[in-house]
Amino acid sequence: MAGFRSLAYQVRDARNDRALRRHSLRRCLERFAPYGHRATWWHLCDRHGIAPEDRAADPQRLVAALEELEEARAVWLEYERQFAERRRREKYHGLRRPEWAWGGSGDAVVRCADPGVRPDGTLGEVLRRLVAALESEPGTGCPVCGEQELLWPAHGPGHRRGPRAGHRAWEGAWAWDGPVCAGCGIVVPRPALLDAVSVADPASAGAA
Repeated sequence: MAGFRSLAYQVRDARNDRALRRHSLRRCLERFAPYGHRATWWHLCDRHGIAPEDRAADPQRLVAALEELEEARAVWLEYERQFAERRRREKYHGLRRPEWAWGGSGDAVVRCADPGVRPDGTLGEVLRRLVAALESEPGTGCPVCGEQELLWPAHGPGHRRGPRAGHRAWEGAWAWDGPVCAGCGIVVPRPALLDAVSVADPASAGAA
């Protein structure tokens, strides 16, 4: 399976036809899509003048979109590297803290609840704001746009129905997810929020 760098090379390779270069850019999003695959693709298309369904898009626009994605990926990889180093030091000194780093593929680092509603700015700018929030004291608003109105879904991904109803909401892979920002539309990571804000989660309140 091709990695991100190999796919990025295919996007830049002028020997490839336009359809392959576009396809390679879409496949890059399988390796890193900070808003989720569809929302990230729509973001890149809007910013760089690419029609989402155009299989013969201008190669220069495709490369510009790739460069924005690469910048954002570099921001996040550096955060993960520094986080891992800090955790090693803390463990060496016997400090135990919740391991709130995103766990792997880069999918939906700052997921958009609605792919059509996304933050302003480049992907790199948005991730820098998120990283700054995660490295600071938790707050009460959106770490990306500062909006104070945060909307908890009545039935989030962790609000279980059926045989497992009654288990706490937001378990497992969804533990990172908090409320949806009413301003920029991101699903706010719980580590960026004060505990008092997280208590406002109706699912958490119901489980208490």
